[in-house]
Amino acid sequence: MTSAAASEVLSDDSGRRLSSEERRAQIVQAALAVFGARGYEGAKTDEVARAAGVSQPYVVRLFGSKENLFLAAVEEALARLLTSFRAALAREDDDLPAGKRIGEAYVDLIEVRGLHQTLAHSYLLGSHPVIGPAARRGFAQVWRFFRDEVGLDADEARAFFAEGMLISTMIGLRIVDDYGSDPQITELFRSCFPSELPHVLDVLPRGAERW
Repeated sequence: MTSAAASEVLSDDSGRRLSSEERRAQIVQAALAVFGARGYEGAKTDEVARAAGVSQPYVVRLFGSKENLFLAAVEEALARLLTSFRAALAREDDDLPAGKRIGEAYVDLIEVRGLHQTLAHSYLLGSHPVIGPAARRGFAQVWRFFRDEVGLDADEARAFFAEGMLISTMIGLRIVDDYGSDPQITELFRSCFPSELPHVLDVLPRGAERW
């Protein structure tokens, strides 16, 4: 191992030694942000490395290829999505219906920069021989969650998917830049986020932000 690679696995900002799994998780988190903003074709592993604070050779050493890194990011996004949904479904400390709780969980995940957009980018790669099948499996897994675990009928599940895709599109467009200046966009935001609007406006990525 080179001295640069060795230093990358030694410690975090507090001086605590990081395991390779912790460093891997750090890189995947950065990959979500970069792939979310750039897409699979547009993102580069050296951009992910810079975002994670490691060297590009270290990223390649852990993941082998950009394809593997993207698959890891998609897997992480899907896992966090379903974990959040299941936690919301299991919560019984309020009077909100399950669908409303899950919807709020989906919105809260905007704080995980790039999560929604990395999943959305994977859905555009259906013809890719490796990423396409993985994306389809993940998409079907979420559908089964709503049908089997939440108990929604097909029309209800479809409506939830449609609203989720609308929110993902709004994130990708960084259309929050037009909130308050464009009456139609302002109306759209108030319709989509009636109870969480201040928080959403605070955490959505802006057009000038790199990731």
